Amino acid sequence: MASKRTALVTGASSGMGKEIAKRLIKDGFQVYAAARNIEKMSDLAKLGARTLRMDISKDAEIKAAVDTILDEVGGVDVLVNNAGFGLYGPVEEVGIDEARYQFEVNLFGAARLTQLLLPSMRQKRSGTIVNITSMGGKIYTLLGAWYHATKHALEGWSDCLRLELAPFGIKVVVVEPGLIETGFGDVVANGLLKRSGSGPYAKLTQAVAKSTRDAYGQGRGTNPSVIADVVSKAVKEAKPRTRYVAGKYALPMIKIREWLGDRMFDRVIMSQMR
Repeated sequence: MASKRTALVTGASSGMGKEIAKRLIKDGFQVYAAARNIEKMSDLAKLGARTLRMDISKDAEIKAAVDTILDEVGGVDVLVNNAGFGLYGPVEEVGIDEARYQFEVNLFGAARLTQLLLPSMRQKRSGTIVNITSMGGKIYTLLGAWYHATKHALEGWSDCLRLELAPFGIKVVVVEPGLIETGFGDVVANGLLKRSGSGPYAKLTQAVAKSTRDAYGQGRGTNPSVIADVVSKAVKEAKPRTRYVAGKYALPMIKIREWLGDRMFDRVIMSQMR
């Protein structure tokens, strides 16, 4: 096992995480695949992955997974921080405990996992950390305040981490997916309607839920294998880019905000709700 380059992929039970794990197995890595539901990774186990049960919001489970990896192979060459979810809703109506949990999963879990794996990377003076953010780390959308806050935070955290680790030969890469077919749309829309389908934000909520559902499904989004290809390329490069943008709408939306500024971008976003 130790003769192979080793990778850990979080959130590997579905979507981008599963596709990334499959691709890295194909590339010859010994892959550790981690997620809350180990049963949903049985296909990865058949392909040769070592599956680990890990809730990224629970420190004890993060530490147990890292201890297993350290005991078996001494550390990882590649860490893919992919686990995450989207919490949408009006700021007024999203509970602060829910918002904190969004940060636990999308930011602090990745940070804790990285902290625990860094000593072995530093000792080898090599390694690549890939943080899956989102085009949502550069732009914003209606009712996505807490989700976008976590993704903007992960972007800034990654930039600082990249500078800190460069002297140790450890690379930090950000991948910013666009609209990817992962079930994200239904999760967001269902949560919105359950929380705010009636009340002062009902009209806006119903419009956002509809536009979100319309954007996903039936081949409208990008296959998650595209993100797996990007990760595969990044971890093979001696000098990878600091950022990779991939998937439907990602580059255009990022550029629109960059070129047009906030007020015009506000109009673009609001026009989708009519």
